[in-house]
Amino acid sequence: MADSDKVNILLVDDQPARLLSYETILSDLGQNLVQARSGLEALERLMKDEFAVVLLDVSMPGMDGFETASLIHEHPRFEKTPIIFVTGVHVTELDRLKGYKLGAVDYVYIPVVPEILRSKVSVLVELHLQRRELQQLNRSLADANTHLELANTNLQAEKTRELESLNQTLKRANTNLEETNRVLQSEVTERARAESALKEADRHKDEFLAVLAHELRNPLAPIRNAVEIMRRSALPDPQLNWSRDVIERQVKHLTRLVDDLLDVSRITRGNINLSREPVAVTTIVARAIETIQPLIAEQRHDLAVEVVDEGMEVEGDLTRLTQVLGNLLNNAAKYTDPGGRITVVARRKGTDVEIRVRDTGIGIPTELLPRLFQLFTQVDGAAHRAQGGLGIGLALVRQLVQMHGGSVTAYSEGSGRGSEFLIQLPLRMKSAREAAMSGVMSLPPNDGARHGHRILLADDNRDALDSLATLLQCDGHEVHTAGDGAEALVVAAKCRPNIALLDIGMPKLDGYEVARRIRAEPWGKSTVLIALTGWGQDEDRRRSREVGFDSHLVKPLDPEALSSLLARLPAATDFEAETA
Repeated sequence: MADSDKVNILLVDDQPARLLSYETILSDLGQNLVQARSGLEALERLMKDEFAVVLLDVSMPGMDGFETASLIHEHPRFEKTPIIFVTGVHVTELDRLKGYKLGAVDYVYIPVVPEILRSKVSVLVELHLQRRELQQLNRSLADANTHLELANTNLQAEKTRELESLNQTLKRANTNLEETNRVLQSEVTERARAESALKEADRHKDEFLAVLAHELRNPLAPIRNAVEIMRRSALPDPQLNWSRDVIERQVKHLTRLVDDLLDVSRITRGNINLSREPVAVTTIVARAIETIQPLIAEQRHDLAVEVVDEGMEVEGDLTRLTQVLGNLLNNAAKYTDPGGRITVVARRKGTDVEIRVRDTGIGIPTELLPRLFQLFTQVDGAAHRAQGGLGIGLALVRQLVQMHGGSVTAYSEGSGRGSEFLIQLPLRMKSAREAAMSGVMSLPPNDGARHGHRILLADDNRDALDSLATLLQCDGHEVHTAGDGAEALVVAAKCRPNIALLDIGMPKLDGYEVARRIRAEPWGKSTVLIALTGWGQDEDRRRSREVGFDSHLVKPLDPEALSSLLARLPAATDFEAETA
């Protein structure tokens, strides 16, 4: 250890022998040992040097250890210098307390135990060295802080100059940004107005499509009724028969277009709702083939049908699923040359059912396949354009299949190579049938068709009224007609029908009000009320149910469906017996 690193230890005792023993014991510490033989000499030594610890004899002549300790600690320089008292007599607790108050940190008794004395002094020396090192560090830190403060002052001045320059730049940028924001705000406002106008136009378009569909249904109803009358009358003239068939085909085509228009409106607004129930796959296939059979017969196509497992069922809307498969079959028939082959295969695959529709028709260009199911997609080329259509049938197919939790995909090796469409739907696990459907359609068949019904028919469209009345009379029903709502109530009160077919949009009183008033009459509580209207959306059906209608039929009526419905209702004689 260098001399500059050593600390001073002051040994104070009036007996030289004990001073020598202290030096011998403490020499191993390697520090500077300074002797003093009296309290006065000890004070002189302290004034010249700094000491890490003072070893002070209590019993000294003249100035004893307590007095010396008191004078040492009264001086500001030495008030924290540690003192170890050495005594050869028993020290009372009061003396001990007095020593501690005078700055003593410990006591050593004579005879001195070297290890104890050396250990106590060593600890105090180490503490002194640590304090000295800490003081040096504090001085270094103070110097560093001084330099740092100066550097910080300089840096702050530089930053201030930079910030002032940056602020000027930001002010100019903010001015430019405010101008840009004003321009953008103007553009956003203009765009918002444009979007609002576009949404309004889109809403008007949807309303127009719905109204268009309704208005087209009204003239379709009498045309279809007239065609049915012509069919039931044995007309010998081939030209009249040909004309009748032409009218029927075009009415069916126009009806299909109207339905597609209405479905496009529903898809746009997300308002297609499904009436879910367990449906046999065989029923879906049979219904779809039934709808397309006339076109297949006309084109002389070879139709092959294979349902591998006739027990397969899905949970869905029979009408919509029939529409899906019917659309695919209709496309297959239209785009296959006369005499072609169409195949329908339905089989189970895992937890799904697969329905494949293959044809040997004109095929689909490869580049069109990725967008085939988008709205208004139509294939270019004379062969496709000649078939007509709005380009929305496949979009409806995909939407309806996805709503049933399934998927539909198309395959084709290219133009002239035929095509294949694959529908996948989740299978329904076998279970007990749900409760029977409510409403008039759930009534069991009876002999109503044979005995006939007493029917009130109300419609402000004279052609629709007369043609449907003629059809009903041909089926053996007693028909009473009315041209508006007010007249319908008068006629109903007189004839008390067991069935009333009421147009909704009649003058004076609409069909809803007529239904309410008939239901309010004692004789009208059991009358079967059937709404007859061009409005066929879910909201229209809900409103019909609320006012008391038992069924809701959409124009143009399917004569066979109407006949089937009437055949399942109690005949007029049964009705009279029940209400008598």
